[in-house]
Amino acid sequence: MENTHLISPQPLTFEVIYQILDKNKKLELSDESAGLITHCKNWLDHKLQTEDGPVYGINTGFGALHNRSISKSDLSKLQENLLLSHACGAGPEVPRDVVRLMLLLKIHALSLGKSGVQMQTVRRLIDFFNKGIVPVVLEQGSLGASGDLAPLAHLFLPLLGHGEVWIGEEKMEASEMLQRHNWQPVRLEAKEGLALLNGTQFMSAHAVYTLLRAFRVEQQADMIAALSLDAFNGRIDPFMEMLHTVRPHPGQIETARHIRELLEGSELINQQNKEVQDPYSFRCIPQVHGAVKDAIGYVARVVETEINSVTDNPIVFPDEEQILSGGNFHGEPLALALDFLGIAISELASISERRVYRLISGERGLPVFLVANPGLNSGFMIPQYAAASIVSLNKQMATPASVDSIPSSNEQEDHVSMGGNAATKTLKIVRNVERVLGIELFNAAQALEFRRPAKTSAFLENLMKEFRAQVPFVHEDKIMYMEIEKAVNFLRDKPTERFRS
Repeated sequence: MENTHLISPQPLTFEVIYQILDKNKKLELSDESAGLITHCKNWLDHKLQTEDGPVYGINTGFGALHNRSISKSDLSKLQENLLLSHACGAGPEVPRDVVRLMLLLKIHALSLGKSGVQMQTVRRLIDFFNKGIVPVVLEQGSLGASGDLAPLAHLFLPLLGHGEVWIGEEKMEASEMLQRHNWQPVRLEAKEGLALLNGTQFMSAHAVYTLLRAFRVEQQADMIAALSLDAFNGRIDPFMEMLHTVRPHPGQIETARHIRELLEGSELINQQNKEVQDPYSFRCIPQVHGAVKDAIGYVARVVETEINSVTDNPIVFPDEEQILSGGNFHGEPLALALDFLGIAISELASISERRVYRLISGERGLPVFLVANPGLNSGFMIPQYAAASIVSLNKQMATPASVDSIPSSNEQEDHVSMGGNAATKTLKIVRNVERVLGIELFNAAQALEFRRPAKTSAFLENLMKEFRAQVPFVHEDKIMYMEIEKAVNFLRDKPTERFRS
């Protein structure tokens, strides 16, 4: 049981999700969740057998077709048609780790016992997760209301033997996958197609995946900034505790403390005869990095609420004997939060690129472009170009998606969140930030060598030793993109805790 996560009504947390993915844990349905699923399904079946009258999405059409009644004999076909007709995704494939998160989050949501699904459906989804079966989901197509219809349709087509899946590095038709496991296609029953497709799991899976990277990036940004500060021969004064207690934003206080700890024992930071004042990109690290940390914290709270919510429609309340059609599928909370996250985390790259520029500008005794023989060598001139290009791209992508809405379904769905677009572009932004930070690390490590024999802190010297094992000092011009890629991979491969003091 140590490598198993028990699906239950207990809330999912980021730590739990990280452990599931990192340790490749298997999922198992708890008795409590099994009871909730069965209880809801039995009540729904009884209601449909004993009562007449329209119930949206169960015995009616969908969206603008909500006034069309469906006979009892066609209820299963209605749900199957829903999956087939809504699988209209486009563009590149969603990263497989994100798709696994989509499966996990939908399994958790269905296990809360408000969706009216049959046990077989949930158990088959758990089988997919445990056996490493990853449906092919395409990136484009969600309006973020009614939930993530197109990508979720792709996610669940394999239940019916349609669509494509990955198993390891092999891509195959879902029908072949079912044959390999000697499984029959799931025959969807009343409400099930809608329970699977209505929901925010495409947006929320991207949000969780992006946040797990953002948690690491916010700490690495501090570490790299501290290295740049020492290489630039900057001052410690802007990080002193008393300065931040009079403007006590939590992230600002945390960042200043973290920088002080990272630089504790540095010979460079304690040198005399420094410049009276540093540029904003160094002096305002606590204020900028801190504001980003606070933004990430806010977004994390929104997302944690979302992943532990019921977001399909209609929602079944068996104990209250109610089936309520509402709008819990609307992605506005996620759309706004993801746009905010994209804007905020872009700032880590923006200020990072400015520190890169200062390091190559020939200030404070550092050679121009951080190379011993500038002119003959261009040195670190062009990595700054690359960083500037990426920062500019981030600025463009940080334009909010949530301010847009295009009506759909003959105006029945007349306001949507565009949270799917917010989700996919924010993940791209975070990846870009990782790359800019890699470029800054590449530059800061080079600059620090020109301060020898003086040393930075023991922590940062150890970081330098690890970094130099993968990325050597640049003596003269060479192919730089390979070194940048090594620097980016160095950051991505290191657990955040390795970088904490």
